[in-house]
Amino acid sequence: MVLKGNAYALGAGTVINAIATWKGAAFGIDLKTFADVELSSDASVINGTIEGMPNADTTLIEKSVSYVLKHFGVEMGGTVTTRSEVPLASGLKSSSAAANASVLATLAAIDEELDSFEAIKIGVRAALDAGVTITGALDDACASFYGGFVVTDNKEMKLLKQTEQEYDVMIFAPDARSFSSKTNVSRSRLIAPWVDIAYELSMKGEYEKAMTQNGFLYCSALGYDTEFLLRALEIGVKGVTLSGTGPSYVALVNEQQAEELENAWNDCGISGNVIKTKVDNKGASKI
Repeated sequence: MVLKGNAYALGAGTVINAIATWKGAAFGIDLKTFADVELSSDASVINGTIEGMPNADTTLIEKSVSYVLKHFGVEMGGTVTTRSEVPLASGLKSSSAAANASVLATLAAIDEELDSFEAIKIGVRAALDAGVTITGALDDACASFYGGFVVTDNKEMKLLKQTEQEYDVMIFAPDARSFSSKTNVSRSRLIAPWVDIAYELSMKGEYEKAMTQNGFLYCSALGYDTEFLLRALEIGVKGVTLSGTGPSYVALVNEQQAEELENAWNDCGISGNVIKTKVDNKGASKI
């Protein structure tokens, strides 16, 4: 017997990075990661593949599938393959998207349902066990799964706030990559009192102010250039930040600002790609 399932989940941008305080906020973006799961009763292990990255570590997606099967007592093995529109290791929540998509694709394959928050928690556990996150990244996982803007307490595993907002989104994704698990946690914890102020802004729904304050704080703590933030502010953008632990920057913009910001960021002299997308309020889905 062979069972197949397909799903996708969203990439996301940062409002508040949770590393300093365990409290975070993020928003879903219209860049997707797709997962294809094929299961067989003749197999006993899960083998993962990430399209275009033959030597990539596939532990996260393999664990995501395995934990769903274990939850339902299904003894099968097989394959999970992901492909992504989200730049990997760029602070755009590619790990959360891969985990969510793999969990949903497995549920589709075995024709089972899970409460959405329970499904998210399986992906968070897989990410922790795979060593790709420091806090469990519940904020990123919720933004990737639900879309819109979310605020979470990652230590208490609680979704505190969820809202829909309409924005165009500009991303600068440098060619360099950065893995969340390698970030400087001790430096991040030093800025916790000021990150708390940004977090309170996000709880009030003042996401643009919150993310801009977050950006300057984390750029300083982690050694990233604030020029990308200042270039955005110069043209009237109110919400811009370092996404995750970098190296990407994200900004909430209107149509006029998008073109100006693309030119401004391309003039910063760092090799990378400018991506124009939008906030996605619909979230992840089985296919």
